[in-house]
Amino acid sequence: RLFAHWEAVASTHRVSLPRDMAGPIAQMARHSQAREPVPYVCLSQHGKCEEAAYEERRYPAGKWACVTMGEPMYEQSISMSFMKLMRYICKENSVGCHLGMTVPVLNEIHLTKEGTELEREVLTAYYLPGAFQQNPPVPMDPEIHITERAPLRVITRVFYGMTTEETILREISLFWELLGSTDTVLQGTYIVASYENPSIPQRRNEIWFICRA
Repeated sequence: RLFAHWEAVASTHRVSLPRDMAGPIAQMARHSQAREPVPYVCLSQHGKCEEAAYEERRYPAGKWACVTMGEPMYEQSISMSFMKLMRYICKENSVGCHLGMTVPVLNEIHLTKEGTELEREVLTAYYLPGAFQQNPPVPMDPEIHITERAPLRVITRVFYGMTTEETILREISLFWELLGSTDTVLQGTYIVASYENPSIPQRRNEIWFICRA
């Protein structure tokens, strides 16, 4: 039943779910309560009507497992990347055990020069749990790369629901309206941070604007 549910979710992303994902899906469901947050420091919050409209954060350097995909649709790229990462997290690694889930999973995107659509290539990144930061297990999949990412300062804003090219472009546009004209953040490269698995319809996401070094 669980596999059938995920199969239905995958089909909404125009992706077919291979049978060998049944094991990782069951493992993820078993461990769904134990999710380690990626560490960060909140530098400031900016509110509107007593509600945090956006906040500035600093993330330390750390090791991430990364996959880059360039499928025709954004949802296809992130689905296929996350399936690879699920296999790595669940067993297909040099220690042969479940590594544990961390949140959020990051999807780094680039806009075309015109800024009207996303470039095809999306980098999906999973932060290695604290226990594996010093000595990351080696992935069996050659398309997964363990990368030491530099410290990152971002301005973040929450949104809920599906992440499609359309919703992401809308959220980026809304965030720019909120921030106004500024050259303190990059234009053209953004991060979509996902906190829940794709089977949750009203899942929590964030748009991250990357502060210039």
